[in-house]
Amino acid sequence: MNIQRRQFLKASALAWGALGINLFAPGLFQRRLLAADIPSDRKLIFIFQNGGADGLNTLIPSGDLSYNTDTRPTLYIPPNQAIDTGNGFAHLHPALQPLMEIYNHSSLNGVAGPGNLAVLHRIGYSGQSQSHFDSQQYWQNGVPGKASLEEGMFYRHLAQTTDLGAEENAFIAAAISSSQMVALKGSKPFPNFNRASEFSFSGTGAKALKTLGKLPSSNPESPGSGILGLYGGPQDDPSLPYRPLVHQTGKLLGTTMGILQSAIAQGTYTPANGAVYNNDGIGRKLMEAAMLFKRTPVKIVGMTLGGWDTHTAQGQLTGGYPNLLGQLASGIQALHRDLQDQWDKVLIVTMTEFGRTSEENGSRGTDHAESGVVFVAGGGVKGGIYNCDSTTWKPGDIFSSRNGRYLAKRTDFRSVFGEVFTRHFGDSTSLLDQIIPGYTAAAAKDPTGFQPLNFFKA
Repeated sequence: MNIQRRQFLKASALAWGALGINLFAPGLFQRRLLAADIPSDRKLIFIFQNGGADGLNTLIPSGDLSYNTDTRPTLYIPPNQAIDTGNGFAHLHPALQPLMEIYNHSSLNGVAGPGNLAVLHRIGYSGQSQSHFDSQQYWQNGVPGKASLEEGMFYRHLAQTTDLGAEENAFIAAAISSSQMVALKGSKPFPNFNRASEFSFSGTGAKALKTLGKLPSSNPESPGSGILGLYGGPQDDPSLPYRPLVHQTGKLLGTTMGILQSAIAQGTYTPANGAVYNNDGIGRKLMEAAMLFKRTPVKIVGMTLGGWDTHTAQGQLTGGYPNLLGQLASGIQALHRDLQDQWDKVLIVTMTEFGRTSEENGSRGTDHAESGVVFVAGGGVKGGIYNCDSTTWKPGDIFSSRNGRYLAKRTDFRSVFGEVFTRHFGDSTSLLDQIIPGYTAAAAKDPTGFQPLNFFKA
């Protein structure tokens, strides 16, 4: 099959674009010094709540009397309409009821359950930016102040602990998203797609496989075919620039597509244990992630849930914001049921770029502020409420920011993810400065903000 370069670029735009490959980026697929093998059974799903979710109406500090109808005339939720967490201070928004299946435990709220949900309040970073773009970058690249850095924390974790040039690691991470997520960006591209079935060349399955072709063999009479034949020739050919690079690229692309096509070929996915994913954006994405966890070697999957920028008509018990909370809670509940056979291996983490103003605005909504809430769920999680109880929350803390208008951060988000990398994935603490650049210096500058919350079981 004689494919010219122009034909190649046209035919493969979807697949290469989804990978985000820059074929001539220096250092692509370079081997890095490996600190340790990633534990083979550890997996993670991260959900970015784009827009800045309102932490104060998610995990409600009912014990702070400054949270009242004067502060939030239409948004205030009284304790008798919210979910009691059992700590005598905090309540959860009633739309989060599906999460109680995971949160419940006799030691937390007197209800039987696994106690595998940790709700972390007042998570942020010093010098909080109120720009959506900048703060989303910081939460994903792990370096507040460097909005131009297009390399992610989860990418660095994998690069430091895994040989990303090896074919067996070709599909170790992915974003279920229409565009790349910064948290997974790096010199070795990971795929992104809305559905696994879309990660292919255009046309029928047979046509897609023909376009991909076969790698050449050592036999001169078997020069290969299609894209792999054109770009996967002998990697030591001195007459062809970038040959080692494109040779490896072709092999990894082919492996990734093969894994996904094999997963799809297993037929319609049926969730286990009666799990039901809602037919909404996050429900579909989480079901896709569960399918990938069961049928492929993927270890980290990222996704977004937008709509959290609630400047107007936010909604108290019903409306836009409660609907989003309900979607998130129902999706995580379904995932918990569906992945029971690997629940001890899985971690689910939410992220959002900032919280919302403590006072409701004139449009029955809230504006950009500082710290917010992070949910962490999984079999290894020590459930409970963190940073929202009578021992850590002083009266009036909802106005604890330097300007006296917002809820200040108590724990730096980098400390939270430091625990994720070391306690869930088993990374050495000596790697944290490589995974989260500047971690040690930031912790020395803000020791209170980097005090571990210890939300993993011992």
